[in-house]
Amino acid sequence: MSFLWSNLGQVWNLTVTHVWLAALPIVIGFVVSLPIGWVANRFRWSRGVLLTIGGILYTIPSLPLFFAMPALIGTQILSPLNVVVALSIYALALMVRTTADALGSVPGDVLQSATAVGFSAWRRFWSVELPLAGPVLLAGLRVVSVSTVSLVSVGALLGVPNLGYLFTDGLNRSYTEEVLVGIILIMVVALVFDLILVGLGRVLLPWTRSSRRAGRLSRRAAMRAVTGA
Repeated sequence: MSFLWSNLGQVWNLTVTHVWLAALPIVIGFVVSLPIGWVANRFRWSRGVLLTIGGILYTIPSLPLFFAMPALIGTQILSPLNVVVALSIYALALMVRTTADALGSVPGDVLQSATAVGFSAWRRFWSVELPLAGPVLLAGLRVVSVSTVSLVSVGALLGVPNLGYLFTDGLNRSYTEEVLVGIILIMVVALVFDLILVGLGRVLLPWTRSSRRAGRLSRRAAMRAVTGA
């Protein structure tokens, strides 16, 4: 790893840039998907339309979309905003379906009980629907996270600095070690993002740990009953 140590400052700067270019679209995609996913779940007639639009958006090849961004939003070709907007579109396209499915997984009797005790639609969403949909949302967000961290590297072809630069520069110079450093660091960034999301899930959704623990205990009790242990 002589390349890494001799270019540590450059690699660190590229890593920091890669991290924020990935983090912003993940957050934007998640936040924007909540109201859209709610509409898709609440009004059945809109579900097919919204999910179809999301599916179409995700099928757009990343490189053409990146190059089209300056014309679509009026930015410079080298602006990092092109990457952020393009990746936010992909994150949103994935998260809309996940959000709709997550909200749809909340039991109807729970929603009826919340309404019966006087919860408004707004309070019911934040206090009941969103927390119960949390595990499914987290699973979808982890997929979006890995996908986004990977796609950021395409921005290097536009001249936007990130760890993808190590691919293009390494390939141009036939420098395999530089390419390997870029691949490994992107994998590390994706792993760190995933660990952060898992940690947030443990903090914000503590009841999921209890349910998993109860599930394991019940399975062990069933095995003891079967085996007579």
